[in-house]
Amino acid sequence: MINTFKKLWKFAEREQGMIRSSVIWSFLGAIFNVFQFMAIYLVIAAIIKQEITWQTIGMCSAFLLLSLLGIIISKKNSMLKQTHAGYFTAANKRIAMGEKIKKVPMGFFNDFSLGNLTAIATTKLDSLETWVPTLFIMVFGGLLVTVVFILSLFMLHWKIALIAIAGSLIFLAAAALMQQRSKKSSDRVSVVQNDLTKEVLATLQGMQIIKSYNLGGQNNNKLDQSFEETKKSTLSLEKAVTPYTVLLKIIIAITISVMIATALSCFFSGELSLDYTIMTLVASFVIFNSLLASGSAMAMLRTIDNAMDSYDYVNQMQDMPEGHINDALQQHDIEFRNVSFAYGEKPILNNVSCYIPERSMTAIVGPSGSGKTTFCNLISRFWDVNSGEIRLGGKSIKDYSLEYLMNNISMVFQDVYLFADTIENNIKFGCPNASRDDVIEAAKKAQCHDFISALPDGYQTMIGEGGTSLSGGEKQRISIARAILKDAPIIIFDEATANVDPENEDKLKAAIEALTQNKTVIMIAHRLKTIRNANRILVLNKAGIEQCGTHDELMLQGGLYRDLIESRSKAESWRFAN
Repeated sequence: MINTFKKLWKFAEREQGMIRSSVIWSFLGAIFNVFQFMAIYLVIAAIIKQEITWQTIGMCSAFLLLSLLGIIISKKNSMLKQTHAGYFTAANKRIAMGEKIKKVPMGFFNDFSLGNLTAIATTKLDSLETWVPTLFIMVFGGLLVTVVFILSLFMLHWKIALIAIAGSLIFLAAAALMQQRSKKSSDRVSVVQNDLTKEVLATLQGMQIIKSYNLGGQNNNKLDQSFEETKKSTLSLEKAVTPYTVLLKIIIAITISVMIATALSCFFSGELSLDYTIMTLVASFVIFNSLLASGSAMAMLRTIDNAMDSYDYVNQMQDMPEGHINDALQQHDIEFRNVSFAYGEKPILNNVSCYIPERSMTAIVGPSGSGKTTFCNLISRFWDVNSGEIRLGGKSIKDYSLEYLMNNISMVFQDVYLFADTIENNIKFGCPNASRDDVIEAAKKAQCHDFISALPDGYQTMIGEGGTSLSGGEKQRISIARAILKDAPIIIFDEATANVDPENEDKLKAAIEALTQNKTVIMIAHRLKTIRNANRILVLNKAGIEQCGTHDELMLQGGLYRDLIESRSKAESWRFAN
């Protein structure tokens, strides 16, 4: 339990001051509660002595008013600081998590699914947002309040105070045991919640396929199973915790009963006056309220511990190492020197060496699985090579800072992703300080100004997540406009011209020509039209680079390249029979 609180305190980082302040205000609120008992005692004493005077009434009223004002001010400040601490702790962690995943190798996303990341960023950090400050206030604040009340019991009778101390210690021991016994169930809840998040995301992302194959019912079985597992694990946790929750209440009930019996015994033996006896009876029913609340909060410690462990797993992932060169590149040529790379145990590139001159167009072709996309991703350092070296401008790409390296590279992916934002902001994504005129100029070059202008809100039109409200060709032209505006000296196309209708292809060709002027271009393409004019063509196969040359040279050589071109020509000339 103590270790969990140490982790919580470290987790709060910049908000520790707010949490400390919130606990102090909560404690002050408890102190002001004591004034109510002082007022009650004055009333009881006055009734017993039959000496109710205006002075007594005035003092009682003053104590009650002071208590009320103190509690209001303390509660307000405690809640404000508690909310601030929880919100900003979670917000800072989400921002830090976002920055972290920008710097980890792409292999991290193979090992750690989108569902897990989503669960951490939402469910787990939501619970931490609520419980990080609350646990400190309920547990430490509750313990401090209980200590204050127990100390006040010494003013009544030392025997009663010692009974309260003994009951509190037994209570804390049972609470610690409850946390320990709930470990297995809490761990299981964490696992099934991650699985549920993954299943929900998979269902939503694959809804189009599910509907097209009329598999809604079958797919729901998996989702329903995830919901059922979540229900079972949550119930299992409740079953593990409930007996101890009941035990805690029994311990408090027994302690109160012993305190009352002792107070009555002391009264009848003459050790305790009537007014003190009545105060003991009143105090015994409220003295442990804060302790009970802290016990309930302790039941959450294991769940919170799991949430912190999940976040720490991501946060402690090793960043991709980077250099510190940020000087302006004098050359933008690219060289592969004996590069080998594998996804786990699966080799993709083996001892690849090639040179891509500055301001040239190099086409990458090859059969499926030959490593074309991997070849491009290695240039951008989405992955690091297993052996060999990739050089840019005569220096290893590892010598550059990642930010500087990516500032010099623009990528147009086959699967274009647009954010749920305005079209203008999507175009400005790589150049956020660009003016409206610059955005329009880039859109014109990318052949998308006309269709954007025809939209109801023009460049301020909001598009759905992923750009679902636009056609494939429109999305690709916006992505090209984004690359044009960034104006990086190196351009990488990942099959950007595949599967586009003829009308859009003409516009895309014009957009690509505008983008690639005086640039170092690496293009993955299957269409003969898009690679014929390349200065050089690299033909990749499972063994690495199998052929290299211009289109005419490779056609004369024969081999894999000519086979690919002939297969593509047959595919493009295929028609339905009449």
